[in-house]
Amino acid sequence: MLCEVQSLLDYLNPENLIHYGGLTLLIIIIFAESGLFFGFFLPGDSLLFIAGLMSDSVLEINVAVLIIVLLIAATSGSTTGYFFGKWAGAYLLHRRENIFFKRSYVETTSAFYQKHGMMAFVMGRFIPIVRTFVPILAGMAKIDFGKFLFFNFLGAAIWIVVMVLAGHLLGRAIPGIESYIEYIVIGMVLLSAIPVIITWMKNRKIISKK
Repeated sequence: MLCEVQSLLDYLNPENLIHYGGLTLLIIIIFAESGLFFGFFLPGDSLLFIAGLMSDSVLEINVAVLIIVLLIAATSGSTTGYFFGKWAGAYLLHRRENIFFKRSYVETTSAFYQKHGMMAFVMGRFIPIVRTFVPILAGMAKIDFGKFLFFNFLGAAIWIVVMVLAGHLLGRAIPGIESYIEYIVIGMVLLSAIPVIITWMKNRKIISKK
């Protein structure tokens, strides 16, 4: 069992994903994590950061082109999530829970949206699980599509530019930083977990008060 978990973690390691899957797999993962309910476990933040770090070496792509391509993937994924939520909202609310779908994911995302309104599409991009489910929730709530599209694009643009450029500029500023990429990935995963834990704890307090 431990070996199977370790193998899964190796497959989801951002460095391995970029090395073996290249730009194509990178696009697929960002698309899936941005709005397909089973994509919530994918390493979006760390993957974007490492993609920026490895843009000149492994990916061999201009960072501006990389940002544009990933922006298209992210907005397309969340737009797909919106229409999926609009079409299958009732089904999701009564869906049986499994490893890919838990009602708590929707509840956490709903609490985050109720607190932040349309800015949830911007701020939520930096919170794993929330960034996957908030477009689906928008479709379920039948939020005006034009309004959703604007904030969806804004959130995706800020998220991708910040994460990719941070990795790219770090790689330019510190030659040989790729030798420490495993430590960077661990740090990114831990940083990504902090807002998830905070949001989850706040959501528990809200539910307990009701």
